[in-house]
Amino acid sequence: MIELTRLNGTPMVLNSDLIKTAEASPDTMLTLINGEKLIVREDCAEVMERVIAYRARLLTSVAKRLPSYGDLQRVVSLTSLDLSNPSKPAPAPARRDPEEDR
Repeated sequence: MIELTRLNGTPMVLNSDLIKTAEASPDTMLTLINGEKLIVREDCAEVMERVIAYRARLLTSVAKRLPSYGDLQRVVSLTSLDLSNPSKPAPAPARRDPEEDR
């Protein structure tokens, strides 16, 4: 969940997974996956930064609960995938040395 501000100054908390698009025209209009539109004071870049920070906190929380370093390494390799360009091949995951776990 991210905190945003409506145009009238009222703060709100939004489930960032519901955001389908964000447009600046000139106010930032968020279109949710259900078709609802919200206009917020934050610009598109700020909305993106808040979503990224929220997801990073989630991944950190998951990583802290993993039983071993090898699992943590797998999570880190997943977070480094660049999914923004589907034609660009994803980097190969880091190889683990089974000796490290001993």
